[in-house]
Amino acid sequence: MSLLLLAAAISTYAQTPEKIKLVKSPDKKRIDVYAGDKPFTSFIYPDSLEKPVLYPVRDAAGVPVTRGFPLEPRPGEPTDHPHHMGIWFTYENVNGLDFWNNSYAIAQDKKHLYGWVRTDRILETANGTTGKLVYHANWTNQQKEVLLDEDTRYQFSAAGNQRIIDRFTTLKAVKEVTFTDAKDGLLGLRLAHELQIPATEDQKFTDNKGNVTVVKGGTDKVANGTYLTSEGKQGNEAWSTRGKWCKVYGKIGADSVCIAIIDHPDNPNYPTFWHARGYGLFAANPLGEKIFTNGKSAKNLHLNRGDKVTFRYRIVIENGSTTLSKHELDEMAKEFSKVY
Repeated sequence: MSLLLLAAAISTYAQTPEKIKLVKSPDKKRIDVYAGDKPFTSFIYPDSLEKPVLYPVRDAAGVPVTRGFPLEPRPGEPTDHPHHMGIWFTYENVNGLDFWNNSYAIAQDKKHLYGWVRTDRILETANGTTGKLVYHANWTNQQKEVLLDEDTRYQFSAAGNQRIIDRFTTLKAVKEVTFTDAKDGLLGLRLAHELQIPATEDQKFTDNKGNVTVVKGGTDKVANGTYLTSEGKQGNEAWSTRGKWCKVYGKIGADSVCIAIIDHPDNPNYPTFWHARGYGLFAANPLGEKIFTNGKSAKNLHLNRGDKVTFRYRIVIENGSTTLSKHELDEMAKEFSKVY
């Protein structure tokens, strides 16, 4: 990324960019990312996980903005959806295999219905004003037969009270594949408890083992977040709508905190649909058109052997006395549209 684009990405109001440092621990299959001397996030890819994730993700004050469960549970936070960890990139239906919902909670006799994203090579890491991490992974079935090759480049930057994560992922079909239109995908993030929307009605969650948890409406005194999209949709109304960006914002301690996901014009089916749920799932899914339009249209992405598709996203995290304005996010989206 050029210095001009980096400066624009961090915004004209930001302070001097901080140096990003990546520290590799190959034996643990972990790469820690620091902004200055503060932990930013970690890329973790052990064989015990069904996908690689960024976990946890912190704001400039060092406060986690992603949920702790299931890896490091925090008191009082929700324990639904054990496949929701940090930030991830998977999909619910690829040639009939569910890559999204796979987790330790899946019964062994059901595991064959689920896919696995296995990281096999770290291709490059770089420190500097923009930190870089490039890796290769395989999307496989349980027999480790490869459906898709994944090449992902992360770029990390930080200045003042902003943290930015850019993700560029290219998927290449090793065999003919279809991403069948489905609700659960594609870029996902599970929010810290504080950034959930306060529930006014009872919520029922069923885990992968069929266990049901009921959260009584009006009893959660921690959640205080809400959503806003580029098209002005707010709160729970953001779900299933399109927009070039969506942000969630609320208070964590004394700070106002926001996380924004920015779509890229060259992504399939731009602008994306927002799979933004009040209980804490924040996802961009351009491939769930059927569910999001009540069956009026569908988006089944088909790749012949050797075909490629690329997805580009920017995640902006800010803490302080205010949150990112619509104007600032519109400008960030404009700048991100120039980045490849």
